[in-house]
Amino acid sequence: MRPHDQSDWTPPPRDSGQPKEPAQVRRILRLFRPYRARLALVGLLVGAASLVSVASPFLLREILDTAIPEGRTGLLSLLALGMIATAVLTSVFGVLQTLISTTVGQRVMHDLRTGVYEQLQRMPLAFFTRTRTGEVQSRIANDIGGMQATVTSTATSLVSNLTAVVATVVAMLALDWRLTVVSLLLLPVFVWISRRVGRERKAITTQRQKQMAAMAATVTESLSVSGILLGRTMGRADSLTRSFAEESERLVDLEVRSSMAGRWRMSTIGIVMAAMPALIYWAAGIALQSGGPAISLGTLVAFVSLQQGLFRPAVSLLSTGVQMQTSLALFQRIFEYLDLPVDITEPAEPVRLAKVRGEVTFEKVEFRYDPEGRERATLDGIDVTVPAGGSLAVVGPTGSGKSTLSYLVPRLYDVTGGRVALDGVDVRDLDFDTLARAVGVVSQETYLFHASVADNLRFAKPDATDEEIEAAARAAQIHDHIASLPDGYDTLVGERGYRFSGGEKQRLAIARTILRDPPVLILDEATSALDTRTEHAVQQAIDALSAGRTTITIAHRLSTVRDADQIVVLEAGQIAERGTHEELLARDGRYAALVRRDARTAGQGAVRDAGRGEQTNVGAVVPQNV
Repeated sequence: MRPHDQSDWTPPPRDSGQPKEPAQVRRILRLFRPYRARLALVGLLVGAASLVSVASPFLLREILDTAIPEGRTGLLSLLALGMIATAVLTSVFGVLQTLISTTVGQRVMHDLRTGVYEQLQRMPLAFFTRTRTGEVQSRIANDIGGMQATVTSTATSLVSNLTAVVATVVAMLALDWRLTVVSLLLLPVFVWISRRVGRERKAITTQRQKQMAAMAATVTESLSVSGILLGRTMGRADSLTRSFAEESERLVDLEVRSSMAGRWRMSTIGIVMAAMPALIYWAAGIALQSGGPAISLGTLVAFVSLQQGLFRPAVSLLSTGVQMQTSLALFQRIFEYLDLPVDITEPAEPVRLAKVRGEVTFEKVEFRYDPEGRERATLDGIDVTVPAGGSLAVVGPTGSGKSTLSYLVPRLYDVTGGRVALDGVDVRDLDFDTLARAVGVVSQETYLFHASVADNLRFAKPDATDEEIEAAARAAQIHDHIASLPDGYDTLVGERGYRFSGGEKQRLAIARTILRDPPVLILDEATSALDTRTEHAVQQAIDALSAGRTTITIAHRLSTVRDADQIVVLEAGQIAERGTHEELLARDGRYAALVRRDARTAGQGAVRDAGRGEQTNVGAVVPQNV
């Protein structure tokens, strides 16, 4: 027996502490591995720019110590041109370096965004039922967006500033080693301060990103069409605004704390380094008065110029260290998603079916949302076979496992016991493409994109012609309505299709499935939310869709299942009854009780429709022999 797949999503295990930073840094560096050649070129440009930039103080020394005192105009002109040339070359190298590094950084950002999106596409349905949509959006938008500065410029800035610091220190040593020692005395203290600040900002950034995710989730839920309708009809608009304001207030506090963390300490570093030229002049003067070796004016000015040149990359290097510490918190959140376990996977050597007949078999199927067995099984011991082209109806009270059973066929969940087979092949052994082509689903919750009618239909078949789209719409009995709209098939359906009624959206979903033409059709309470008149129109479209296909109908209203080849009654996850409509009525068991309940509900609906002046064929809904 093959091992059971877990259908439930649980977050990856966490240690008591955060992941070790060296391992995390190595993983970040691996993101840049595909772009090694470009990064090597950036390194060469950085090195060349650093070498050229440190040449300028030496040229300045020659001007002050030789060219001007000796009146050598030619040498003076040559040295001045040399200083201009170094500035031009440094600028050109800097532009090229920025272009290449930004391109590499944006490619890494693209790889991260795509990787997270691809990972989420592979996650089981259980993950999305337990995770707020805003949280997912925040990981992709806010977390990855927050890393933009790090991956596009920080890495290059680190190399550039480090090279500049090393080159400048070497040049300072070449000019005067004693002044260099004075200049670098406080450097270890500065490094220690920057690391302390980085750790503080990393902790605050983790809190800030969580708060941004919570606020994004609030916006997604409360400002959707459904959220607006609920808030206004319940009179909770002011309450929702206050709740959002509180979330935003907490974010303000975290943003201020993040900006101010270590700000005074970093400012102290800036003040000290800005005061270093005065210290250099003071040290040189004291040395001269004490009888020490004299330092020429040119050497002193050139050294201060280098020391000032050291100030910018050194401070930038310390700030980069702080920024990288902060970014580790963002990378950690992204890596959490990239490391999520994917339970529903394609086998190493999947089975590909060139032609699917459509026979569906449930063999001793067991399913638990809690794979550890702490809750009772949602499905237990289900044995049913639906021949190719046949029809199965699954009925039962709420919570009996009807929809869960239908989710097992397209592998929205995997069984925890037994197997589901398509044409005799376990669906877990099929490749995803075969399964997607073979099984079509029309559910009660119809989802339409904020796009045109044609684009929504073409989602099922991107290369569909206009004629094919129109034919599918006619089969679903929605063409005439679409044609009556001012923009026809170019009409925008609105957010989640709110421009259309429930019955119209359902028929659009049916047209979309007709266009895909799957041999196996799952109808998951596709008409349960509709009134009786709209249900009748949609049912005609469903009948056209079901013709010649293997059909599994999950039904709440039993008027839609009378003609099924086989009806299964589920109760507490087990098959309580099975048979045809007539056979089950004759037994006068659970199914017959459900039919009587349905008849009473339909009769009450007919009275309401009659009160509104609508004509309803009750006989088409209520079985005549009940």
